[in-house]
Order: sequence, then structure tokens, then C-alpha cells
Amino acid sequence: MKGRCSAGQRVLGSILIRLALAEAFCQECGILALDEPTTNLDDQNTLGLVDALKTIIDSRKEQGSFQLVVITHDKEFIKHLGSQYTEYVQYVSKNEGQYSSINKARIQEML
Repeated sequence: MKGRCSAGQRVLGSILIRLALAEAFCQECGILALDEPTTNLDDQNTLGLVDALKTIIDSRKEQGSFQLVVITHDKEFIKHLGSQYTEYVQYVSKNEGQYSSINKARIQEML
């Protein structure tokens, strides 16, 4: 990939390889966690990641213990992933005393 792909394409390739390894070695794993998966990705590559995650989610629907945890600032990514996969999101904000507060909201309220 070196010299033939943009930085974003290399990042996406790395993420997809990690997802493939997780699928191959962790068929019964209950949690898949991604921290800022869209960093350095352009819109086209972000949509490719969304499609890959939707495939994984759809294939794991029957597995009762599966959880996808995504830590992101990218509201467009959440929007593309869609409300068909989750009803609520957890988010961190500052309260009146300027302390961090964890809140729960319907995904439609966040978009």
C-alpha cells in the first residue's frame, strides 16, 4: 500500500484488516471496540467502514452477547451507521459545575 494509497486509505486498510482478524479469531467474542475509527478517513472510506461494520453487525445479530462500542466525535459516522442498529447513544458532556457527565440520549436526538 505504501506509495500507492493515500494516508486515509492506509488507515482504512489497517482498520479493515483488524476487523477481519477479529472476525477470524474471535467468532464468539462479545465486544468489538473502536476508538475514533474515522480519523484521517475521507467520506468515501468512511462509508466503506460503515458498510463493513453493518456486515459484521448483521452477521452477529443472532449472537446475544455481541456489543459494538464506538468512541467517536464524528456525528456523520453515527448518522451513516444508522438508527436501525441502536436506539440510544452514550455521550460525555460538561455539566453546570464543569465536570464531565455521561448522558444517554436517543440516537435521533444526537443527529
